Amino acid sequence: MTYYRIVVAYDGTDYHGWQIQPGATTISGTLITAFSKMFSQEVKILGASRTDAGVHALCQVAIVQTMVDIDPEQMLRAWSKATPPDIVIRKIQKIPNLIHPHDGVVQKTYAYYFFLDRPMPNVQRYGWYTYHPMDLDLLRRALSIFVGTHDFRSFCSGNDLTDTIRRIDSIDVSYVPSWNAYRIEMKGKSFLRYMVRRIVGACLEVALCSDARLDDLKVILEKKNPRHTLPNAPAKGLFLEQIKYEGEEGRL
Repeated sequence: MTYYRIVVAYDGTDYHGWQIQPGATTISGTLITAFSKMFSQEVKILGASRTDAGVHALCQVAIVQTMVDIDPEQMLRAWSKATPPDIVIRKIQKIPNLIHPHDGVVQKTYAYYFFLDRPMPNVQRYGWYTYHPMDLDLLRRALSIFVGTHDFRSFCSGNDLTDTIRRIDSIDVSYVPSWNAYRIEMKGKSFLRYMVRRIVGACLEVALCSDARLDDLKVILEKKNPRHTLPNAPAKGLFLEQIKYEGEEGRL
């Protein structure tokens, strides 16, 4: 058996997420189909992050297990011929042993994009158009509530979760001139399902000067109950941008 580590970028718009699902088109399922087409061999792929339906990635990391043993560059060229344009295998390297892609993760970077003006057609599928005026200073103050170590049960999904304590290292908001969009960057070692989108949705609701207030965010966070009425930001604006591992410097 041979093992490889791959880095994948994808537009998640037309996919039901990363993880294989019966009867649904997924990123990992499409990669497996393309691999089998080119090499006539079975392959197992395990990703570092289970991005949900409609979520995008610039730097998804996955471990590949197969009987095919060839030069990584040769595999990259062949495999890429069978993948659709919205999935790009950026890098393949051979590794000596089977490891879990979670092992050694130091930090993940997610980015969420939103528009205050109607977006241009070439970028509208990659961000949330909020339609209403927004207080950006209030947005930054709202997001700062979530920096640090907290129990994020109120801002995730899944009744079977036993550990919902996570640490967010930093949250920043910046303007992206080329898109006329704003970018919320969130960094931390691990995130719960829907955690980024629920935090972003709640904070944008406060920043839009709705009935929701900063104090409401604090109370909801403390209650550890996900059954609240603050919105979940749409998947289209979320990107998995980077996964940093121990011993690695810079961006992949």
